[in-house]
Amino acid sequence: MARVAGIKDVARQAGVSVGTVSNVINRPEAVLPETRARVLAAIEDLGYVRSESARQLRAGRSRIMALLVLDMGNPFFVDVARGAERAARQAGLGVMVCNSGQSPAEEAEYLGLFAEQRVCGVLVTPADATGRNLESFSRHRIPYVLVDRVASGAGTCAVSVDDVRGGALAVGHLVSAGHRSVAYVSGPGDLHQIRDRRTGALSALAEAGLEPEALVEIPSDRLDVAAGRDAGARLLGLVPRPTAVFCANDLLALGVLQALYAAGVRVPQDIAIVGYDDIEFAAAAAVPLTSVRQPAVVMGRMAAELLLEEAVDDGHHEHRSVVLQPELVVRASSSTPR
Repeated sequence: MARVAGIKDVARQAGVSVGTVSNVINRPEAVLPETRARVLAAIEDLGYVRSESARQLRAGRSRIMALLVLDMGNPFFVDVARGAERAARQAGLGVMVCNSGQSPAEEAEYLGLFAEQRVCGVLVTPADATGRNLESFSRHRIPYVLVDRVASGAGTCAVSVDDVRGGALAVGHLVSAGHRSVAYVSGPGDLHQIRDRRTGALSALAEAGLEPEALVEIPSDRLDVAAGRDAGARLLGLVPRPTAVFCANDLLALGVLQALYAAGVRVPQDIAIVGYDDIEFAAAAAVPLTSVRQPAVVMGRMAAELLLEEAVDDGHHEHRSVVLQPELVVRASSSTPR
């Protein structure tokens, strides 16, 4: 295997010092035109590529922004990553996307890796509800921004969605269609989004004069399609059976829809369904899914922009917490009034 040409090889072939080669690369205006041309010819001839990792080590930081999310299998987080990447590319940065799998232990490992690599900053949807992982990470003085989370204090930036409002939109829509008993297929109880969406659902029931018991929770420890199918099977076994179901995300809702379809239960005639996130698959489901839309791409872009502001402001950055508003998108899965 041929050896990769280094900066010393370029200097030797051009008959100049290593410092001159470095100036041609980083400060070309400081080098005489004929010398610069000789160095550039040597670079071209040898196929020299600057070692970005070495430059990063000297500078103490990299040109990489890290994004750590709960589940890259969820299209919602793919959209968040898309928004973050757009903002990063405009700033000349790359994005390293990692998946914690909702595991605090894996989150801690990735945060340690980011510190070792001296990334320029981190966008993170925390898996550790205690906040200890980020508290430990903060000692490295690498800026980070919370994504899809509300900041607990004034010490960091955050971009989130008003999930209380989102839950109220979902269940308010079902109540206005005549439903008086609604199942809530939830997710891991330590995720504040799950709790906030339940709070919003209960507020919509209260506003309609219904008791909290009108919301029947079907818990789940995951937020994927398989968990939705399992929740759908449990929903079918309830007596009396709720006439509508609100799911904490669209993947759960798609799983519930599969379970109901397999059992011959009609949607929305027998049971109406509302999901959350409005991922691309929601509109393409066998019965197009009503969903609460989160502006995921905007969330990722705004979080990256806040991170870039903090990275360049050198201690003068003012932390902000941005709360975006959700939107109800009504489709066939809930469209039949009772």
